[in-house]
Amino acid sequence: MSREPTKSKSDGDATAAPARASGKSGTLPETKPSASEDIAAFVAKARAMSPHAAGAKGRLVFALDATMSRQPTWDMACTLQADMFREAAAIGSLDIRLVYYRGLNECRASNWISEPAHLAKLMGGIACQGGNTQIGKVLSEARREAVASGVRAVVFVGDAMEESVDNLCAKAGELGLLKVPVFMFQEGHDDVAERAFREIARLTGGAWCRFDPGAAAQLRELLRAAAAYAAGGRAALLRLSRTAGGAAQLIGQMK
Repeated sequence: MSREPTKSKSDGDATAAPARASGKSGTLPETKPSASEDIAAFVAKARAMSPHAAGAKGRLVFALDATMSRQPTWDMACTLQADMFREAAAIGSLDIRLVYYRGLNECRASNWISEPAHLAKLMGGIACQGGNTQIGKVLSEARREAVASGVRAVVFVGDAMEESVDNLCAKAGELGLLKVPVFMFQEGHDDVAERAFREIARLTGGAWCRFDPGAAAQLRELLRAAAAYAAGGRAALLRLSRTAGGAAQLIGQMK
């Protein structure tokens, strides 16, 4: 059986020891692709509680690679995350669920957060650790939340991909069926990561964008655009695209 990323013992303590499950700690095995009837069931359930309904609060899964090479960008994202809330506040409202992976099979998820100071405090307590990518776990968590509570979009920020691209594409396809776009924001120029990130974005109806290492202004624009979509849908992203390059990059790729 699969398990979701471990939740912290409290919202403000992201480095707390993970809760035990099935005698193991801190692990989240990969899940097999759903059978057709399972896919039909979760699609029907998700559509019945669509987060795109009028008056619904926007929900965004904010996923980050927290392996060792990512520390500078993690610190930068800590300072930029408030921009997502500010952009969303001008449109509607936004809850963010932080998901990150690092080290040896460690993947964790926060509760839903509606205050930028709360998210900043949570992220500030996390140190990056060496390890391989766990993007499959991020996509599985996003799929689970899409069914359980409704998700408008997923943002992933990373620089590498060290997993089976076919397995990732199967998970991305499930999110595509749920109409949950994944915005893959790639730092740097790794060709393997780019091919995988582009395909994940395509399969979900999302977008792939590159930003230069340490480029705060580029990442800020991309995060603002994703927040606009999560809070107000395609119409809000389209409005922002008239004045912001990051939003124009996203809307130009989305189906």
